[in-house]
Amino acid sequence: VQLQASGGGSVQAGESLRLSCATSGLSFDVDAIGWFRQAPGKEREGVSCIRNDDGYTTYADSVKGRFTVSIDSAKNMVFLQMNRLKPEDTGVYYCAVDPQGWGTLSLPNLFDYWGQGTLVTVSS
Repeated sequence: VQLQASGGGSVQAGESLRLSCATSGLSFDVDAIGWFRQAPGKEREGVSCIRNDDGYTTYADSVKGRFTVSIDSAKNMVFLQMNRLKPEDTGVYYCAVDPQGWGTLSLPNLFDYWGQGTLVTVSS
């Protein structure tokens, strides 16, 4: 089981980035794939999640209307489109998989598999 997040970078406030998460070795039909982030000195925060069986998505209030999560099951890829980025979006972004499919962002311990993270830096 492997997850590989990519697409991070340094941008100005108001710009966009698209994160990708490549997965392998998972039972993709029932998983929930989440995005989490951790800013320096802060706790890990759930950002968004998508369930592969029905496409149900959830978002943290802080990113609703700006971020969009999507999935390409054929390619085992999950994406996080981040628009109108703000300095407070800065952090290391991780993709993670909950094999039970619950996809509860407030319960990161349910996510058994984690990628290595990709850094997003948003400057004002």
